[in-house]
Amino acid sequence: MTGPSHPIVLAAGGTGGHMFPAEALANVLKQRGHNLVWITDERGATRSGPLSELETHTIIARGLAGFGAIGRLKGALSLGVGVFQARRILKDLNPTAVIGFGGYAAAPTIMAATHLKLPTAVHEQNAVIGKANRLFAKRVDHVYTSFENTRLIPDGVSPLLTGMPVRSSFGAARTKPYVAPEGEGPIKIVVLGGSQGAAVFSHLVPYALKRLPDDLRKRITVDQQCRSEIAAETRLAYSNCGVQAHLQPFFDDVPELVARSHLLITRSGASTVSEVSYAGRPAIYVPYPYAADDHQTDNAQALVNAGAGWCLQQDALTPDSLAINLDQLLTDSVALTKASANAKKFAIPEAADRLADAVERLLHGSNGHSEKTLGAA
Repeated sequence: MTGPSHPIVLAAGGTGGHMFPAEALANVLKQRGHNLVWITDERGATRSGPLSELETHTIIARGLAGFGAIGRLKGALSLGVGVFQARRILKDLNPTAVIGFGGYAAAPTIMAATHLKLPTAVHEQNAVIGKANRLFAKRVDHVYTSFENTRLIPDGVSPLLTGMPVRSSFGAARTKPYVAPEGEGPIKIVVLGGSQGAAVFSHLVPYALKRLPDDLRKRITVDQQCRSEIAAETRLAYSNCGVQAHLQPFFDDVPELVARSHLLITRSGASTVSEVSYAGRPAIYVPYPYAADDHQTDNAQALVNAGAGWCLQQDALTPDSLAINLDQLLTDSVALTKASANAKKFAIPEAADRLADAVERLLHGSNGHSEKTLGAA
C-alpha cells in the first residue's frame, strides 16, 4: 500500500482518450488502498470525474509542434516550464511511482520523473504508440499497451499488454445481450464522432439513409452526436428522409446508447473502440484522417481483423457507398450477431485490474520508496 506521504502519481490530461484509462486505474487503485495524486494540465483540471476527487496539481503543458519556428520555440519553452513545475511537485510528493497516459499533458511529468529516477511507466491507448510515449519508451521502466502488436514501439522495448481500461459505467452495457434487428422490428443506429461530433457524419448519414429502401428506412431511428452549429441543417436532413433522429453535441448516457444500439457509426479513437468492443456491439468505423500516424486506422483495423466491425475510409466514403454498406448490414442479422460476439471476445474486460496489477509490480520491483534517490537528484 502507498501511504499519504508516498503516493502514486497519475499524469493525464487533454482528451478523454487519455483521461478515461487514468480514471479507471484510479478507481481500482483506490479500492486497493493506495493513495493517489493527479498531475494534469489546465484543460484536464476542468473535468469532473474520479480524478477530480484526488489531490490535484496543475502544470503548464503544451505540444512541441507549432506554426513555424516561433511556435515550436514557444512549445519548447512551455515544456521546459512544465518540467520545472512537475519536478518541484514530485520532489515535494516523494511518490512511489509515476504513471503517464500519453499526450503532451503528461509529457512534462514523465520527463521530470525519469530525471528524478523514480519508478515510472506509461500506458499507450492506441494501436500506434504516440509521440510522447515513444519519446519516453526507453527511459521509463515499463510500457503498457492496449493493443497487441502496437506499431512504432522503439527497438529494444518489450511492452506489456494490459488492455484499455474503460469507464465503470460501461459495465451494464457489457451484460446486456445483443439482439440483431429482424423482421419488421425497429433498428437503432448510434452515431458518435469525438467530443463534439464529427461534421462529416452529418453530411453523410442522413443522405445515405435516404437512399435505403422505404421498408428498411422506416424502421430506423438515430441518436447522433452533432455539433451545435450544424444541428439545424442535420435535423432537417433527417426530417427530409423520414428518419427520427435525436441530436446532441454531447451525450451523458453513452453507455446506455451503445447498449441499445444495433449498429454504431463512429470514429475509431482508442476509448471509442475499447468501449464499443467491451459492450460487444458491431460498428462501422470511420477513422479521423488527420490523426497522428493515422493511429485511428490501426485501431479500427484491429477490430476488422478480429471480425468485430467494418472500417470505411472517409476520403472514399459517399452517401451512396455508405447506403450500400448499411443496406447489406442491417438486413444481415447473422453478420451483426457475429460481429457483436467477436467484439466482446476482442475486449479485455479486466484491463483496469491488469493495469493496476502491473503498477503494483512496478512498486515492488523498485524495492519500495527511496528517499535517497530523490535527495540525490
